[in-house]
Amino acid sequence: MINTDTEITSITGADDTVAPSTTSVTDTAPSATITFADFGLDPKIQKAVLEQGYTIPTPIQAQSIPHVLAGRDLMGAAQTGTGKTAAFVLPIIQQILRHASNSASPARHPIRALVLTPTRELAVQVAENAASYSKHTDLRAAVVYGGVDMKEQVGILRNGVEILIATPGRLLDHIGSKVANLSQVEILVLDEADRMLDMGFLPDLQRIINLIPAQRQTLLFSATFSPEIKKLAQSYLRTPVTVEVARQNAAADTVKQVVHMVASADKQSAIVRVLEERTRKGLSRQCIIFTNSRLGCARLSRALERDGIKAGAIHGDKSQGERTLTLDAFKSGAIEALVATDVAARGLDIPDMPCVINHELPYNAEDFIHRIGRTGRAGSTGDAIALVDASEKRLLDDIEKLMKRKLDIKPLPEGTPSQGRTPSSSHSSTRSSPSSAPAKMSDPFFYKPYEPSAAPHATEGAKPEEKKVGITPAKPTVGALLGGFKKK
Repeated sequence: MINTDTEITSITGADDTVAPSTTSVTDTAPSATITFADFGLDPKIQKAVLEQGYTIPTPIQAQSIPHVLAGRDLMGAAQTGTGKTAAFVLPIIQQILRHASNSASPARHPIRALVLTPTRELAVQVAENAASYSKHTDLRAAVVYGGVDMKEQVGILRNGVEILIATPGRLLDHIGSKVANLSQVEILVLDEADRMLDMGFLPDLQRIINLIPAQRQTLLFSATFSPEIKKLAQSYLRTPVTVEVARQNAAADTVKQVVHMVASADKQSAIVRVLEERTRKGLSRQCIIFTNSRLGCARLSRALERDGIKAGAIHGDKSQGERTLTLDAFKSGAIEALVATDVAARGLDIPDMPCVINHELPYNAEDFIHRIGRTGRAGSTGDAIALVDASEKRLLDDIEKLMKRKLDIKPLPEGTPSQGRTPSSSHSSTRSSPSSAPAKMSDPFFYKPYEPSAAPHATEGAKPEEKKVGITPAKPTVGALLGGFKKK
C-alpha cells in the first residue's frame, strides 16, 4: 500500500460490432480518498509511482484506469497537462504484467501493447513514462520513430519488447523489414487521437490496424474530439466508455489567457515588449512562441536574437539532432524563447513552463488548445498570450466558438506598437472577417505519407553526427532517444 502520509501530488507527466452509443463518464475532480493503491495495481507498479512522487490520481486517471483495467475500450478526453499518458500507461503495464519474463529469448518478449503517436517528441515522452513505471518489472519498453538511423531500433526490436511506442511511418518501415510483428498485440492506444485520425493518417493507420488481432482493447486519448472524429472513432471501438473530464475542448483553468490586437508588422516588437514587461514584474522570460510556418519560425528566431533575446527555433525542416539540441538548451535555460511550429504543440512536456505566446493564431482552432496547453501543466499556473491582427479575426472567432468563451482583450504593455483598437471595438460581435480564410498549412513533422525505405537501415536523412544519445528513465532527455530503454 502507498503511504498516504506522503505529500499529495498528481501525475502530469468480443465481436466487432460497433455499439450504437457509448457510456459517458464526466468528472471534474478526483476524490480525496482515492490513491493509486486503490486501483489494485501490482506492488511493483505502485513502488515506481511512489518513487516519482505521486499518490493521488488526476481526474482523467481516476476515471479511466478502472475501465482500462476492466478491459473496456475507451475514449478519454481531458485538458492538456492533466496526466493522460499515465492514465493508459499504468493500466497497460498491469494488464500485460502476466506476460513478464526474465528470459533472454526474444520469443518470450513479443509486442503486447502498441501506442501510436503523431510526433516524435510525444513518442519519446510516452516511452519515458512507460520505462519509469515498468522499471521494477521484467517488461520491456521501446520507442521507434523516423528521422534517425533505423539500425539502433532494429537491434532493440529483435531483442523483443512488450510495450512499443511508435510513429506510424517508421513502424511500417520495421514491419516491412520483418523486424516488428503485431500478431500478439492485445492493447492498441492512439495518443492525440484527433491528429491520428486525421484523413492524412488514415491509410497508414488502417494498414497497421489490419495487422493487429481483432480481439483487442483499443484506447483513444486526446484533449480535443470533434464530432466528426468521434463518429469516425466508433469504427475502431467496441462498446466503448467515453470519459470526459471537465468541459471538452477547453484549456486548463490554470492558464490565464489574454489577447493583444497587434498589426502583423508590429508583432516582433510586441513580443520584445511583452517579455520586457514580464521582466519588470519579476516573471520569467522563458516562453514558447508559436508560428504557423517553418520559414516564419526561423526568421522570427533570428530577429529575436538581434533584439537581445536568447532564442532558438524548432520546426519540421530541422533534423532530429538539431531539435534535440535546441530542446535541451531550452530546458536548461540557455534559450529563453523557443520559437516553434505546431511540432511543439503536442507531446512537449516541460514542467513549470511559465508562458506561451501565439505569434500567429493556428488555422485549426483545436491546435490553439494544444498550444496553450504547454503551460499551466500539472497544477502549475501559466500565461497564454495571443497577438492577433485584423486578418485573424475569423480564426479568433473559431477559437472562441470551440472553447465556448470570449477571450479577454487587453492593451499591449506601454510603448508597444498597436493597431489603436480598444477592446470593445476590436472584439465586438460585429467583427469583420477576411474574404477568405487562409488555407491550412501542414508541417511534415506531424505526418509524412508512408514510403517504404529503400533498405532496412535507411537513415531518413539523419546526419552522421546524429548518434544515439544514451538516456535513462531517471534523467530523460527529450528527443535524445533513438530506440528504447535498457534497464539497469
